[in-house]
Amino acid sequence: MARAFEKITRSNMRSLKRGKKLAEHGIAFERSATGDGVFSVNFMVDRQRIHRVIGRESEGVVRGHAEQFIQKARSEAREGRLSLPSGRKTHLGFSEAATKYEVRLTETNGKNMSVKRRHFKRYLTPFFGSHRLDSISSFAVERYKRRRLDAGASHGTINLELATMSHLMSCAIEWGWIKARPCKIKLLEREQGRIIALSDQQAGALIEGALVDEDPSCWLFVAFALNTAMRHREILRTRFESRPG
Repeated sequence: MARAFEKITRSNMRSLKRGKKLAEHGIAFERSATGDGVFSVNFMVDRQRIHRVIGRESEGVVRGHAEQFIQKARSEAREGRLSLPSGRKTHLGFSEAATKYEVRLTETNGKNMSVKRRHFKRYLTPFFGSHRLDSISSFAVERYKRRRLDAGASHGTINLELATMSHLMSCAIEWGWIKARPCKIKLLEREQGRIIALSDQQAGALIEGALVDEDPSCWLFVAFALNTAMRHREILRTRFESRPG
């Protein structure tokens, strides 16, 4: 049933002075300084406020266009709710999902919870908090990467944060909060670490320190590393074969 308008009527709009505004049923009509009439909307849908300028009288825009915009937005919201997992009446926001995720994993002794809480509190929730979990786009994820890079975070640090976000999405599907992943989260390429060569003086100081270490085998480990450039795990896997004299 169409709503009756008492303020935004043809006669009231024609007589409206410049700089004045009429507002009714989420629709506003304002007479600009140039004399043109401007239609805009300001209404709530699924706990989200939508504010848009619809257009000007000089462009052929009428009140009906603003009404159609509101009807379409509410219709799309209803259709979206029909596709929600059973038991949910509104779409789950990222901030709420992160909180529920932390609670669930804490109750089931989830791994690395202190790290995940830090990821959400400091970085993920401040950026994605206002997004719907099922509508996060790849573009939004790329913007997040860029912001963290601009803040000086390393590729490895950002990838750990994205891994936390990815695990949240996987759990959300498993727990019936969303039906599918809203986007693919691509990790950043690993950065090439710096290779530092020790000087003879530094190598000598390292050996001297190893000789007085509490572990009597420390010097042997250091000697292997300095003379073979073997990795930590390679040295630990080294075995000596005893030969008969």
